[in-house]
Amino acid sequence: MAISLQKGQRIDLTKGKAGLSKLLVGLGWDPVSSGGFFGKLFGGGGANIDCDASVLMLENDKMTDSKNVIYFGNLKSRCGGVVHTGDNLTGEGDGDDEQILIDLAKVPAQINKLVFVVNIYDCVRRKQDFGMIQNAFIRVVDQSNREELVTYNLRDNYSGKTSLIAAEIYRQDGEWKFAAVGEGTNDTKIGDIVNRYA
Repeated sequence: MAISLQKGQRIDLTKGKAGLSKLLVGLGWDPVSSGGFFGKLFGGGGANIDCDASVLMLENDKMTDSKNVIYFGNLKSRCGGVVHTGDNLTGEGDGDDEQILIDLAKVPAQINKLVFVVNIYDCVRRKQDFGMIQNAFIRVVDQSNREELVTYNLRDNYSGKTSLIAAEIYRQDGEWKFAAVGEGTNDTKIGDIVNRYA
């Protein structure tokens, strides 16, 4: 059974699980519905919000190469250890909206941290922010047996925020750990988030 984390909590992913290497990281969200039943009936449902999940592969907590940003425009890391399965344009439907496949064994030794972020595409022009999103979560699944290891529901009020630093998977003392970050920012595109780690 998955361990449910709160903001700021951390958990060991690989300790005591020697064979754990291949992970599926699922991120999900829903647009906030508006107008109730009749609003939906007459086309007044939730706004069409295009959230994009990305992974920053950091070296000593720093971004050293633009190719280490895995997102809809660069779906696979050079090492093959991080693979984005593709862009979801609406967030409609249940379950994961975007998925990232991680093979810890392929992540180069100099990469110490994988940062999972979500930003709203074209948020300035569309006047959209995370106050228009609900039920946001990130979860980690063991690909070998489909067991959900950890889930983190982002329940803070992110109104006015246009990007979320959701979580991190990082190396420490030879093990991989997961940290529930849940930090909202006013970055308007992935490049702005990357600059935080320059």
